[in-house]
Amino acid sequence: MSLLDVLTKYRKDPSLAAGPASLLPDAEALDRSDPLRHKRDEFLLPAQSVYLDGNSLGPMPVAARQRAQAVLDQQWGEDLICSWNKHSWIDLPQTVGDKIAPMLGAAPGQVICCDSVSINLFKVLSAALGLNPGRRKIVSQRDNFPTDLYVVQGLQQLLGETQCELEVLPEEEIEGALDDQVAVLLLTQVNFRSGYAHDIARLTRAAQAHGALVIWDLAHSTGVMPLELDHWNVDFAVGCGYKYLNGGPGAPAFVYAARRHHAALRQPVAGWMGHQSPFEFSPEYTPAGDIRQFLAGTPPILSMSVLDAALDVYRDVDIRQVKQKALNLADYFAARMMELPSLQSLELATPLAHIERGAQLAYVHPQAFAICQCLIAEGVIADFRAPNILRFGFSPLYLSFCGLDKALERFAAIMEKKLYALPEFNVRKKVT
Repeated sequence: MSLLDVLTKYRKDPSLAAGPASLLPDAEALDRSDPLRHKRDEFLLPAQSVYLDGNSLGPMPVAARQRAQAVLDQQWGEDLICSWNKHSWIDLPQTVGDKIAPMLGAAPGQVICCDSVSINLFKVLSAALGLNPGRRKIVSQRDNFPTDLYVVQGLQQLLGETQCELEVLPEEEIEGALDDQVAVLLLTQVNFRSGYAHDIARLTRAAQAHGALVIWDLAHSTGVMPLELDHWNVDFAVGCGYKYLNGGPGAPAFVYAARRHHAALRQPVAGWMGHQSPFEFSPEYTPAGDIRQFLAGTPPILSMSVLDAALDVYRDVDIRQVKQKALNLADYFAARMMELPSLQSLELATPLAHIERGAQLAYVHPQAFAICQCLIAEGVIADFRAPNILRFGFSPLYLSFCGLDKALERFAAIMEKKLYALPEFNVRKKVT
């Protein structure tokens, strides 16, 4: 019986979860049979913590710390400006982009590492509007990650509503709203609150059937979900380097642009690194004819070098195994929660079907913020999303089933003792 089968049985008949015998396999046995268990040794993690927030900030890979030290001590410290050539700093945006490309199902030369998701989204939105003249409407989801909507609002303010108009809709109304007036469909594959995952292939086909271009935000997908952007005929995508890719806080983001658009697209953040010949220092801008045209300023070498090294943890990993383990971890966690009486007040907001979710679970509780602070105080690092979501991320490369048992024991004790009612856990100084 699979872990999902156990969870489904518990959901259909809660008395099974409350019974004297668990239907779940032993956590130690699950860890022994885990083909990814050796990867945990490649990460630096506090010994007593269970880290369930890798979907917000991935932990530090050992290789990332080593690279940072090498860049500081040798490349910058000793070789100085010579490192642009000697250590190939100048090629890092493309080098890192080509490392990310296989995770996206993208052929080389279609991914570039640069800037942040917000800046990159501004670039690709502008480019997509330019590729679809005569259309102005950008359709997105009402509960999309806010920065995605803010970027469209900023572009709308810049261009005017006659050139750019944002329409936000509930998830269930999006496909029906696609028509011949839509210029761009902008969606995030995995919802940052609920964990619901869109069907990229189906929605891309639906939008393109009406002549719209499609932009996917893959911040909660890249590194944990199998993606086939070339096969799905996706136009553009953006994503970050600091979540499942473990590139560190504020790590550079990436842009995917299908090769078929390279010759015709124009993005507005014209900078010297995006020039066809940046070192000719021409006063007139001529964009590079390939993915490099999404570059603008000088790349941030320290952070990009760290991301480059962090990506090496995926060098011997099958992304399908990563996704399967993420689902198994989440299924185990959700089923164990149903077995623990003190956790019954939390309501699962994430779909059960594997095809409809990413690598996280979201639970609704009126005291979600305070519960989250209690968990963190007990070494279980989860996170809170307003107004009432307690969110757990299941990053498969370093999490174990025994670790989940440890986290759930602490969780159950918090709820039994109602520690979340203590005043110190209800002061919102900072949301982690």
